[in-house]
Amino acid sequence: MKRWQSSLLFDAANYLFMLALIFIMFYPFLYIVSYSLSTPSRLPEGLLFWPAGFSADSYRAALENPDMLHGILVSALRTVIGPLVMVAVTSMVAYALTRQDLVGVKFFRKFFVLTMYFSSGLIPMYILAQTLHLTGSFWVYILPEAVVIFYMILIKTYIESLPRELEESALIDGANDLYLYWRIIFPVCAPVMAAVTLFAAVQQWNSFIDTEIYNAMSPENHTLQYLLYLTVSAQSGS
Repeated sequence: MKRWQSSLLFDAANYLFMLALIFIMFYPFLYIVSYSLSTPSRLPEGLLFWPAGFSADSYRAALENPDMLHGILVSALRTVIGPLVMVAVTSMVAYALTRQDLVGVKFFRKFFVLTMYFSSGLIPMYILAQTLHLTGSFWVYILPEAVVIFYMILIKTYIESLPRELEESALIDGANDLYLYWRIIFPVCAPVMAAVTLFAAVQQWNSFIDTEIYNAMSPENHTLQYLLYLTVSAQSGS
């Protein structure tokens, strides 16, 4: 009986803790939605659990603004294209680094890891982007993020955990490296691919500093987050 009561008490405490954790993680989204649907003059100070009054004027103003609609389109495109390009390129690099027969593989592994600790800095990056004619273009959001070293390490570690018999059997059947990767290794790595794709998509959607650096003078490439940043900055300045 005592053991059953202890188990019941532990389960109850565990459920309460998880519910509290879920609420803490969910509340910021609830606050944003409630705040955006509230009447400005009726907004209280402190916590907000439901809209104070109801007003959709902020959404109406945003949707009636052609710049905002175009910004949503740019953000959506980079959120879709960016992670797809990143996964394709980064995963192939990760797979190549798992091959022991690759010439200089140990050097390349150390070289890629070194870039995580020592970066060129903002000014050399801008000069490089300008030299490659990426400034003022949409592709400045995509190409510099085509290889992400952290995601590469995650994918490489996952591939190394797979049985080597998968590769050996495919090579015996006459498969080349591209066929081996895209038809055998890539589908098996679906969990880690989905995880890094989600991380990259969230990063692409939330980014606005790169727009400020590379595309501030190109309104056609302004993202939604950058336009919101400009709106908040203008209101704060006034």
